[in-house]
Amino acid sequence: MKTTWFGRSAPVPEPITDGPRLVADEVTLGYDKRIISSDLSVAVPDGSFTVIIGPNACGKSTLLRALSRLLAPASGSVLLDGAEIASLPAKEVARRLGLLPQTSTAPDGIRVADLVARGRFPHQSLIRQWSDDDEAAVVEAMRSTRVDALSGRLVDELSGGQRQRVWIAMVLAQQTPLVLLDEPTTYLDISHQIELLDLCAQLNETGRTLVAVLHDLNHAFRYADNLVVMKAGEIVAQGAPAEIVDADLIGDVFSLPCRIIDDPESHTPLVVPKVSR
Repeated sequence: MKTTWFGRSAPVPEPITDGPRLVADEVTLGYDKRIISSDLSVAVPDGSFTVIIGPNACGKSTLLRALSRLLAPASGSVLLDGAEIASLPAKEVARRLGLLPQTSTAPDGIRVADLVARGRFPHQSLIRQWSDDDEAAVVEAMRSTRVDALSGRLVDELSGGQRQRVWIAMVLAQQTPLVLLDEPTTYLDISHQIELLDLCAQLNETGRTLVAVLHDLNHAFRYADNLVVMKAGEIVAQGAPAEIVDADLIGDVFSLPCRIIDDPESHTPLVVPKVSR
């Protein structure tokens, strides 16, 4: 199978299971002895733009870390294409799943183009070295995220927003069928937030499955076709935003009295907080 990659043709690994490619099955997640979530199950619909929302410290990023193999469950399983993700070689996981973590640190003295090129490392081997396809993927990823003009700059000289776009370019250059993003709009002003989320939507339209943690509820409702709502380590609602979002849900999960109206631009739910006087 081949999927268009912003105007180019890029190979996408075929799934080896009839079910969803990415599943958490009754996982217990935590750090040291502190449990964040117990017996948590979620299946990410293939081809969806899934957005995880919830108040601070509810377990959103913890769930994303488990789905990306950064955090091993204390119990239960995370399955990628029907196999335990922990049992797969790291390079195989990286060819199928790209991750933008919440915080990323670049090596000192690395230039933008070289950092983005690291997204191609999972595709390299002793018998497959750098190719024209690798070069094209890097060039297109930088163009799509508007960092091509920065290609020769040192990453540590860039602004926070510029660095965030460079990291996203590296993930896009990886060309995986699954892309996970933990708060990808951090450091971006409002216009660049929308630009990035539009880019994510375009990526989703090419056939990629996206999972993102977002804090802005209205952005989540506008872009997600599958919403996962968490509270205190549990999933309290999941589905299309138009089907599950109402004032009672937002009030319960976020302790926010509000009205839900129709967004006049996207016709998705729009949260309008009530004013206390």
